[in-house]
Amino acid sequence: MSKFVMGRRALIAAVAALGLAGPVAAGGHQVLDSIHFLIPGGAGGGWDGTARGTGEALTNAGLVGSASYENMSGGGGGKAIGYLIENADSNHGTLMVNSTPIVIRSLTGVFPHNFRDLTLVSGTIGDYAAMVVNKDSAINSMADLIAAYDADPSATAIGGGSVPGGMDHLVAAMVMEAAGKDALGVKYIPYDAGGKAMAALLSGEISALSTGFSEAVDLANAGEVKIIGVTSDARVDAAPDAMTMMEQGIDTTFVNWRGFFAAPGLPADMLGMYQDAIAKMYETPEWEVVRARNGWVNIHNSGDDFLSFLENQEQVIGDLMRKLGFL
Repeated sequence: MSKFVMGRRALIAAVAALGLAGPVAAGGHQVLDSIHFLIPGGAGGGWDGTARGTGEALTNAGLVGSASYENMSGGGGGKAIGYLIENADSNHGTLMVNSTPIVIRSLTGVFPHNFRDLTLVSGTIGDYAAMVVNKDSAINSMADLIAAYDADPSATAIGGGSVPGGMDHLVAAMVMEAAGKDALGVKYIPYDAGGKAMAALLSGEISALSTGFSEAVDLANAGEVKIIGVTSDARVDAAPDAMTMMEQGIDTTFVNWRGFFAAPGLPADMLGMYQDAIAKMYETPEWEVVRARNGWVNIHNSGDDFLSFLENQEQVIGDLMRKLGFL
């Protein structure tokens, strides 16, 4: 077993601490008139899909009257965080989506803020990571990718929708390390969010893509890409032909949580309404449509539980990054 098996012990334990969403009656009444979602990256990425999918479920279920969306790329997510903090008084109607990178990027100093500078609303879903190749690639499995890497590491570039040392890079390094390779020897090419990274894969700029499972599943089911490895414990129903890393002898798992944050100083009544709407969302058929379509795991916590989880993530991920030489 790889000593970098984040998912088998530390990460799965951390995610389990969140707990699966319990039954909450939707009640059939509107909780909020509107929500504006702030997305720290470009279109087509995991943040974008999570915000729009959550907004779709909330509005279709009648829990929120309307949802709007704003993509604000820059600084590895730091631009959106800075904007939310600097304009806190005028952003009480805004929820910002974020995920594991808010922990990673504060650890690496990519931006000066961290989750403690924001109002913690709710952890919402988990998304597995996947290694993906172009449909026309000669690579059909992780064994093929590793063989190509062994033959010519510099010609076997792996791309991702995050900065060097960010989550997609970290997952690629973790997987390659678990496969017995030097994680720091992996040629990683960063792109601004998953949409641009996927475009680079489809155009042949990179040999493989480290990305969120939900970002790849539709293209895989349409035959545009091949998922050659998923960081789940078992195969995911949304793409049942995609093999796990574990099945291929690579002893590692990973799940990326995603959730929502608000501006600092958000009034308690507003925070309560956001948390109420998200909690009620889980018991609606509209949410199940979105969740199943994306292959997400229901992970839900709010307030102090969310803070405890994030603090644990900070410790777990920091330890892993130090082992891999990123800190």
